[in-house]
Amino acid sequence: MAASIAWIDAPAPEGSWGPPESLALPLSDRGLLLADGLFETLLVETGRARLLEEHLQRWRASAALLALPEPPGAAAVLPRIEEAVRRSGIASGALRLNLSRGSPGADARGIDLPAAGASPPQARFWLQLTPCRPAFEPLTVVISRLERRNADSLLSRCKTFAYGGSIQARREARDLGADDALLLSTTGEICCGTTATLLLQREGRWLTPPLASGCLPGVMRGRALALGLVREARLEPAGLAEAEGLLLINSLGCRPIRCCENRDLPPPPAGQAERLWRSLFG
Repeated sequence: MAASIAWIDAPAPEGSWGPPESLALPLSDRGLLLADGLFETLLVETGRARLLEEHLQRWRASAALLALPEPPGAAAVLPRIEEAVRRSGIASGALRLNLSRGSPGADARGIDLPAAGASPPQARFWLQLTPCRPAFEPLTVVISRLERRNADSLLSRCKTFAYGGSIQARREARDLGADDALLLSTTGEICCGTTATLLLQREGRWLTPPLASGCLPGVMRGRALALGLVREARLEPAGLAEAEGLLLINSLGCRPIRCCENRDLPPPPAGQAERLWRSLFG
């Protein structure tokens, strides 16, 4: 059976390969200590990373927004992905690309970045490829009462390591007997799922919350908008009762919501979620 594989750009000059549990970060790494880093998750199918350039574009834009070092480009990333596929034998998998701000000087501590003119921490890059098949199974959701997306935060615009809010919202949902949670924005509107873009169908049209809500600018969300399959609209919690359908979509699947807040939703036509999802890959 194919097993997960990882690579990190240290300690050897050419980096190190191994099972994810055998590789390590220094305890001083800001990604480990402060969640000061970014990641991208994308699908690998038949040995190929799907929508790689779109993910790298978001990675670069997020790094610039947060004043992180520029992430590696396709010329550096693609050979590592191909080697990961070769070493692991994974035909269908989830690929995670990680960029940490790295480790500061030996005596540095706290959240402060180096002063102007001082040497910045050396950014750290690593990746992991894990067996995974796209998911299309229906699920049940609740609206989180504990966690909200901050519409005004820079972090809401980027896929950072800081996923504590999503973890707690999903724990809340599981404690209530649901599979996942929808998150409200600090603006009061419905924003997203814990790890996916929300699509709501109304009068035959698919809608998704605007970026002003604090939702992540998902790659699949961007593709759906660019192709004219979805349009942005403010989604109020009360409007969920009128939805003709709800989907949670990301790079690893598209899952219909069959029950929201204990209200059953009409089942989508067979295969609709997968067809919509696959159409976004072009």
